[in-house]
Amino acid sequence: MSDHQLPLTDYQVVCLAGGVGGAKLADGLAQIMPPSQLTIIVNTGDDFQHLGLTICPDLDTVMYTLAGAANLETGWGRAGESWQAMGAVAQLGGPDWFRLGDLDLGTHLVRTHLLHKGQSLTAVTRHLCLHFAIQPTILPMSDQAAPTLVESHGRPLPFQTWFVRERWQPPVSRVILPEDVKATHAAGLALEAADIVVIAPSNPFVSIDPILNVYPIRAMLEDLPQVVVAVSPIVGGQAIKGPAAKMMQEMGLEVSATAVAQHYGDLLDLFVYDRQDEGQFAAAEVTAVCLDTVMTDAASRRRLAQEVLAAAVQFIN
Repeated sequence: MSDHQLPLTDYQVVCLAGGVGGAKLADGLAQIMPPSQLTIIVNTGDDFQHLGLTICPDLDTVMYTLAGAANLETGWGRAGESWQAMGAVAQLGGPDWFRLGDLDLGTHLVRTHLLHKGQSLTAVTRHLCLHFAIQPTILPMSDQAAPTLVESHGRPLPFQTWFVRERWQPPVSRVILPEDVKATHAAGLALEAADIVVIAPSNPFVSIDPILNVYPIRAMLEDLPQVVVAVSPIVGGQAIKGPAAKMMQEMGLEVSATAVAQHYGDLLDLFVYDRQDEGQFAAAEVTAVCLDTVMTDAASRRRLAQEVLAAAVQFIN
C-alpha cells in the first residue's frame, strides 16, 4: 500500500511499547507518521539503579532504534560500542553482570545528572530525544518508579536480576506489578487525543502489562472511543525474541497468538497475528487480521506499520 492511500495526517496514533519488538514497530510507525501525530509510551517497569546510575533499558532501546543508533547484533545498547569502562569495573571487583558500553554510559550519566537536578523522567527523555534528533514524542509511562518483579520458586526477583543476571532461566509463577503508580500528564493527554492505540509486539507480561497497570491507562483504553489494535509477539508457537513463550508455558498458558489476544481481552478492537498461524487463531471475541508480522529490516517495519494502521483505519470507517 502506498503512503497516499492512507491519510495518516487525519489520525493521532499512540504506540505502547517495550523491548526490541516494540522498538521495531515504533520505528516503522515513525517512518510513516508525521512526527506530531505519533506518541510512543514506553515501559519503565524494568528501570533500575546500577553503579549509581538510573538505567532505563526499554526507553533506551526505543530511543536508539528511532535514532538509527541501535546495536542490531545484540538488540540492545548502541552500535559501535566499546567496553573499556565496564572492563575496568570488572578489574576493580565491581558489578559487571549488567554490561554498559562506553557510548551507552553517556546516556545514563546524562539522565542521572538531570534527574539529580530535579527534572522529571519525562523532561529528561525529551532532552535526550532532542539530542538524538528524534522527532516523534517518546514518553515514559510514569515519572514514578514502577519496578516489575518476577516471582520464581516463591520469591520475588527484581526484573533485571531475573532477566539479565539469571538470563531469564528461573521459572516464572507470576509477574508482580506495583500499586499506586500514576501515568504522567503527558501520557494521559496523548491517550485522550488518540484515534488509534497500537500495542506493539512486546512481551505482554513484562513490557505491556506494566504500562496498562499504570493508573488510569487501562481504564482510558476501555472507556475512550479510540481503536485499540495489538500485534502478537508469538509467531508459530514461539516468541520472536525473549522469554514470552517460556513465561507462558510456566504460567500455564497456551503458547499461541490466541492466548495473547485472550490475555488482553476486552481492551482490544483488533488483533494482528502472523500468517504462520493462519487458520489456528481462535479468539472469536476480537476482530483478527492476519499479516506478515516478522520485522527483519527497516522496510518490513514500515510495511507492517502501514498494514496495521490500514486495518485500524478500515475499522474506524
